[in-house]
Amino acid sequence: MPTNSSPFSNKLITWYLKHKRELPWRKTKDPYRIWLSEIILQQTRVAQGLPYYLNFVNAYPTVHHLANAPEEEVLKLWQGLGYYSRARNLRVAAIFVANELNGVFPNDYKGLLKLKGVGDYTASAIASICYNLPTAVVDGNVYRVLSRVFGVETPINSTKGIKEFKQLAQLLLDPKQPGTYNQAIMEFGARYCVPQNPDCGNCIFSDRCEALLHNKVKELPVKLKKTKIRKRYFNYIVPVSEDGNTLLNQRQGKGIWQNLYEFPLVETSQEVSEKELSQHDAFAEIVTAAFITSEAIEPKTIVKHNETPIVHKLSHQHLITTFWIWYVERLKDNALPIHKLEAFPVPILIENFLKTFTFPK
Repeated sequence: MPTNSSPFSNKLITWYLKHKRELPWRKTKDPYRIWLSEIILQQTRVAQGLPYYLNFVNAYPTVHHLANAPEEEVLKLWQGLGYYSRARNLRVAAIFVANELNGVFPNDYKGLLKLKGVGDYTASAIASICYNLPTAVVDGNVYRVLSRVFGVETPINSTKGIKEFKQLAQLLLDPKQPGTYNQAIMEFGARYCVPQNPDCGNCIFSDRCEALLHNKVKELPVKLKKTKIRKRYFNYIVPVSEDGNTLLNQRQGKGIWQNLYEFPLVETSQEVSEKELSQHDAFAEIVTAAFITSEAIEPKTIVKHNETPIVHKLSHQHLITTFWIWYVERLKDNALPIHKLEAFPVPILIENFLKTFTFPK
C-alpha cells in the first residue's frame, strides 16, 4: 500500500494532460452531459459510445428534452448499446431531475446517488468532474491499474475487494484536481493497462508495477468465478404475408430486453426441427394470434433462415438462436407493415437479422 499518493497521481496526471484523447464530454462541466456520457460508457468502449453520446445530445440537448421523450423513442436511440436498463433508468432519472429538481442536478455525491441508475462510480465521476469534490472513481479500468501497479490480489468482485479498492483509490486521489485525476486513471486503464496484452513496454509505471515485476500481469486483477452461464434456445418466427406485413411483439416483465420489440418467439429446451417447432404449444399460440379468424389458415411454408444457430452472449446467459421465415397468405388487420419495422426499438440480435434478411417486395 502506498504511503504517499503524490508521485503516483502526479505522474498519472502529467501523462494525461499530455496524451489525453480529445472527447466532447471533456470540454464541459455541465452535469447533464457528464452524466449522459458516464451512463453511455458503462459496459461500453469509447469508440462505440461516442456516436451514441452525440446522437443523444443532438436529440435531447437538455435534461428537459430527455424527460419529455417517450420511452420507446429513447430505447430506439439506444438500440445496439445493450444493457437496456441503462436507457430506461436514464429517462426515469431525467424525469426526476426535470420535474422534482427544476432541471438542476444534485451538486453532491449523496444527492447524485439518489438518481435512478446512478451508483458509486457515476456519482463519484460527476461529483469530481463537475463540482471538484474529492470522490474517487472505481471501475474496471481503475481495478486493473491499481491491482497491477500495487499488486493487490483481493478479488475485485468480493465485498472485501470492493471496499479495499475504494479505499486505495481514495487514498491516491489528488484532492486539488480530483476530476482530472479520475479521468486520467480511467484513460490510462482504457488505453494502456487493458485486460488482454497491456502495453507494459510503454507504461509509465513499468519501473514500479508489482504485477510486471513479479510476472503476474495476466493474473491480476483477481475475480471470483462467474455464475454458471445459462443456455437458452430461441426460435424467432418471422411472418411474411403476401401483402407485405409481419408481426412484432413487445417484451414484458423484468427479464432481458424489457419493452423492446421482437418477432414471435418460441423458446425450447434444445435445438428443434421444423416438425418439432410446428408441434410446439407456443407455435400453436402464435398461429392463433396471427390469423384473422379462429379457423386454421395453414402457413404456406416455414424456412430456416440460419442453418447454424446464432449464439448471442449476454452476461449470464447464451441465447442459441434460429430465425424461421414463415410465409403466409394474410395476417390480422393489426399486423405491422414491413416497411415500418425500422421505427421500433429492437435488441441487437433482431437488428442484425434485419440487416441480413431481405424481405420480399
